[in-house]
Amino acid sequence: MYCIQLYVYKSDIIFVWYYLSMETTHDEDEEEILIVKDAHGNVLANGDSVTLIKDLKVKGSSITIKQGTKVQKIRLTDDPELIECNTDKVKGLVLRTEFIKKA
Repeated sequence: MYCIQLYVYKSDIIFVWYYLSMETTHDEDEEEILIVKDAHGNVLANGDSVTLIKDLKVKGSSITIKQGTKVQKIRLTDDPELIECNTDKVKGLVLRTEFIKKA
């Protein structure tokens, strides 16, 4: 893959334009492998079921999700310490992986 950048600089009275072309080492096909682990070190994947290991209060709400609540069909995020999920009480919930274990 080639990256082309345009540079402009002033040389006396004349403006000089030139292109810099260089080869990049990053391939589009390569993806960063993100490993997400639960509180016990088990590797998590999209669609897994997890169980809460601690009562958690939901910010901005009076709802508390109790320990032992099973959450199904989790979604991994770009951050290895966070997952997205839905519960019966809260939709679009983001949980820290330190408070869950793989079911």
